[in-house]
Amino acid sequence: MEEIKNFVASDFTGGVAPLANGGLLSADAVQSLLPALVEELTDGVVIAQRANANTPLLYVNKSFENLTGYTRHEVIGKDCRYLQGSERDQPEISRIRAAIEAGEPIDTTLRNYRKDGSAFWNSLSLRPARVGDELLYVGIMRDVSAIRQAHMALDRVANLDGTTGCLNRQSFILSVEERFAKRTATLLVLKLDAIGFHDLNTGYGFEVGDALLAETGRRLRDFGAALVARMGANEFALAFELPDETSADAIVNSVSTVLAADFVVAGVSVSLRFAIGYSIGQTGRSAISLIRNAGTALWAAKSDPLGGPRRFRDADFEQARRRVRLTRELKIAVANEEFGYHFQPQVDLATGDWLGAEALIRWNHPLFGCQLPGSFIETAERSGLLLELTGRSLMTVATFAKRINARRERPLRFSVNVSAGEFLRHNMDEMVGRVLRLTEAKPAWMTLEITESMFLSDTPGVRDAFERLRQIGIGLSVDDFGTGYSNLRSLETFPVTEIKIDRSFVGNLATDSSKRIIVRAVIDLGSALGLTVVAEGVETEAQRVMLCDMGCPVGQGYLFGAPTDEEGFAVRSGPSATDSAEAT
Repeated sequence: MEEIKNFVASDFTGGVAPLANGGLLSADAVQSLLPALVEELTDGVVIAQRANANTPLLYVNKSFENLTGYTRHEVIGKDCRYLQGSERDQPEISRIRAAIEAGEPIDTTLRNYRKDGSAFWNSLSLRPARVGDELLYVGIMRDVSAIRQAHMALDRVANLDGTTGCLNRQSFILSVEERFAKRTATLLVLKLDAIGFHDLNTGYGFEVGDALLAETGRRLRDFGAALVARMGANEFALAFELPDETSADAIVNSVSTVLAADFVVAGVSVSLRFAIGYSIGQTGRSAISLIRNAGTALWAAKSDPLGGPRRFRDADFEQARRRVRLTRELKIAVANEEFGYHFQPQVDLATGDWLGAEALIRWNHPLFGCQLPGSFIETAERSGLLLELTGRSLMTVATFAKRINARRERPLRFSVNVSAGEFLRHNMDEMVGRVLRLTEAKPAWMTLEITESMFLSDTPGVRDAFERLRQIGIGLSVDDFGTGYSNLRSLETFPVTEIKIDRSFVGNLATDSSKRIIVRAVIDLGSALGLTVVAEGVETEAQRVMLCDMGCPVGQGYLFGAPTDEEGFAVRSGPSATDSAEAT
């Protein structure tokens, strides 16, 4: 112990210290105080001797005893590695061992264990010192568990998604870069998105929605991927390092199976369907491109949710580039008012009289000419640009309806297609009311055609909006009836005025008995509910006769006329009987 005291005070040997009254305290006096001062330090102090492969402890102070729960007589002569418990594979331990062997100083933080088994984070500073021929190490120990936990909490906030415990998007991308970008490996990146999750949030509440996301994250983490992340909303990503590409399909199928089982959360059993896109390739500098390619494949998979997992193809990338380019061109087209309408007549199947027309949007592309909606409408809707077109479209059709009906004894009714997204985001009754006031068109001249899937949103807000439109006098038509998720109750719940039989049923009436049964049933249903029934795609006289015999009142198709622009339609619609009498 005397040697230890001498060592502790050795740095002060031969010096003097000033007293408060101006006198000097001898170095010997200071040296005699140091052992007591070291004993009372709040940090743990240890002195160990390097002896071959071991570093036995020679001295510990009171704070060491308080920190570890071990008394000095229990530890003197032992190697301090016993504080590591069973966690001797911490990388910091290898660094400490290497520094001691080299006789170098080291500062590190590692997890240690007290005598009672509780863990704490130990900030350890080791400094070598020689006493004669012996190499000693002085260690300063401090419990930094609170600081470490605070840093870990901040790290979780910065890098983990709070709902699922998975990596967040930014952390996933950085982790892929750090783990795979500097070495070559076969990497599988898989992205998935819960289909229709918004409806689940609306129907069950956000508490159930969050519980579903958390359970999805748990299943994915338990699967054994190298990295798992929630990329945002209801989208997840996984990264797997593969022995070779042939194992990828089995992993993707296994992930699908893991997610196929019903989710039971908060007392609710829910079946989720996921769109899955994935990409495979060598890492190196292309690691991040694999994430992008998986996202592109996911987009394609979401367009065909029944098609199963989708592997990235070069064609998907070209389609993505086309969507970007098309979105940019559509923005310019909206600003330049490059959109117009063609009109296809709807006629009385029994008499041939014109009853109305469907307004079909067209893009007058400056380079490629007239573009049908199939080439741009999906991109316009997903990008939000279709919302900007709605007001202008209604204004255009209402103005044209007023022009045509000003010279007709029997006015025509004009139908305009409105997407579910437009209907939900716009206050449609206010918009339509404003259009009618500005154009002086009558509500009876206008019908909004809405796809059948729109009627699945059986919420009071949607029904109330429909009711307000009907109070104005606007017609509501169910487009393509029977091709989607047919919900006959919607015809009772929603105040619709018309249903349209899709052309896929009309085309094979003469040869397909099942199609005839379906068409007759729809016609009878519409008649019983007091709804107008319009058959689309009527192209032959035989189809017209069969539909007429079944009791279908209205038809639309090339038999009665192809869609034509405003001027062509105006000429074909002709003057009313009153106009003819005035002319003579």
